[in-house]
Amino acid sequence: MKAPPIAPRPIAAQPPPLRFRARNSLITRILIVNLVALITFAGALIYLQNFRARLLEQREQELLGQGAIIAQFIENQGIEGAEAAILDISNPAGTRVRLYDSNGKLVADNWRNPATTRFHMEDPASPGFNRTSAMTVDRIMDFLTGQNEFPLLDNPVSEPPTVWPEVREAARTGHPLTAARQTADRLVVLQVAVPVSNGSSPSPVVVLTVDTPDVVAMVRRERGSTFLVFLGVLALSLAMTFYLARTVIVPLRQLAFAAHRVRLGRAREVVMPRLPNRRDEIGGLARALADMTIALRQRIDATEAFAADVAHELKNPLASLRSAVEALGSVRDKAARGQLFALIDQDVRRIDRLITDISAASRLEAELSRVKPQPVDLGELVAGITSARLAVGPWRPDVRLELDTPPAGSAMVLADVDRLSQVINNLVDNALSFSPPKGTIAVQVTRRGAQVELSVIDDGPGVPAESRDAVFERFYSERPGDEAYGGHSGLGLSIARAIIEAMDGRIRVSDRTDGKAGAAFHVRVPSL
Repeated sequence: MKAPPIAPRPIAAQPPPLRFRARNSLITRILIVNLVALITFAGALIYLQNFRARLLEQREQELLGQGAIIAQFIENQGIEGAEAAILDISNPAGTRVRLYDSNGKLVADNWRNPATTRFHMEDPASPGFNRTSAMTVDRIMDFLTGQNEFPLLDNPVSEPPTVWPEVREAARTGHPLTAARQTADRLVVLQVAVPVSNGSSPSPVVVLTVDTPDVVAMVRRERGSTFLVFLGVLALSLAMTFYLARTVIVPLRQLAFAAHRVRLGRAREVVMPRLPNRRDEIGGLARALADMTIALRQRIDATEAFAADVAHELKNPLASLRSAVEALGSVRDKAARGQLFALIDQDVRRIDRLITDISAASRLEAELSRVKPQPVDLGELVAGITSARLAVGPWRPDVRLELDTPPAGSAMVLADVDRLSQVINNLVDNALSFSPPKGTIAVQVTRRGAQVELSVIDDGPGVPAESRDAVFERFYSERPGDEAYGGHSGLGLSIARAIIEAMDGRIRVSDRTDGKAGAAFHVRVPSL
């Protein structure tokens, strides 16, 4: 039994060998994707810095409102009557309230009343490790976000009012002003100067000063929480990266390396990993590549077997031809020379037919991929081919033809006319090859539901059940005892099967249904 009929395909040009570099690896790309966590963290920090600025701005507006209320109260009560009221002002946030007269003299300061003071002073010169690290982070974030640092507040307790530009400017212009300063431990101190409208210039000024430890603590706390979340997300991202590297990149590299070795011509020694436990796309790809490698090996084997069969089929007629040519020079009898010439002619014709069929078989698959099917009436095509062969040959005069076709238009199929004609001729040639003298070949076309069936029935010896698949293989050489029935290449049926399968059809051989000896070849193709 010959190798299965797998026509060789042209192999496309392959790219150069793969070299896995960092810039090509998926690991790098996955790590780049994981930078989203770092970018998100940076965005959160920038948001926190902007959030702090908005909180400070909101606190300034609150101080301006409080200062306006106190200034209005002082204007109504007079400066002399406001001193006692200012000393009694208590604020949970520790707001310092001072009143300066038009000459810049301090009139009242609620810090002078210990009963209303809700804070205590700490020396920023020895802040400790936690505060030092927090201040370092603050400096880094201010630098990264491009925020300008506030002016340094050296001594918030004893500095005279002449130091504050906003106080002098508010007294001169009569408009409230705000200022923000920063202590050595990076605590922001807000100060507003609100003039008391008493008609004089310069006018008395109410100064409200407050530090913002709650804002700084909130920003630092949220920054720490964000950093912890970032560390968790980063750890998860790195774990996912290595997980993807092991479950995606490693098997892909194994497949790529195996495919590269197949490309180098080592298909027989390469074991393509099938990854049977993987049920995802990687596993599907691995099994598809493994199946493709097996098909490639079978195609290579079929090509090698085809070449060996071609050499074998050509060797016999060539050997016979060589013997006849060598004997021709030593034979003088005319009758014997005539027999030698007839043998030479027969061998030449056989070689010509072999070469023609081999060429057709080798080009068949490529040509089938380029055909453009058209509607064809199979009954009319069969009638035309058989009528032409009866009229002009080739046909055996000792074999009778019985033709049975349906009405025109009832056996329409979608096919290439030339290839379908080739199938009909090959089946008829095969029947003629096996038909005995005075035999009959019946060609029938019938419509069977959604299919059209072509049957070619002969009176030959038939096909044994165990050989009914082998007859469609290339160079099938099991012939009847009387070789006079032959004169064939052994490729006709394999070509017919390839054409029919390309049309989504099916070809098979069986015994005759009427109990007589012979073979019945049936072709079924989809109908229109």
